Amino acid sequence: MKAFVDQELCISCGLCTDDQPEVFHMNDDDKAEAITDELSEELLEKAKEAVDSCPVEAILVK
Repeated sequence: MKAFVDQELCISCGLCTDDQPEVFHMNDDDKAEAITDELSEELLEKAKEAVDSCPVEAILVK
């Protein structure tokens, strides 16, 4: 499974990067981005938490 952040929807609020720094970071455009291509079971749960907390629904896990 992988996590993706829609760069057009991301508002750079930092919730995902603050709450799940093992999964997300801010890129050079100050938008959130997934750090790793493949999520371990532990990181998958963290990514799903970020999906639920994103105020603009910019995060997708598939």
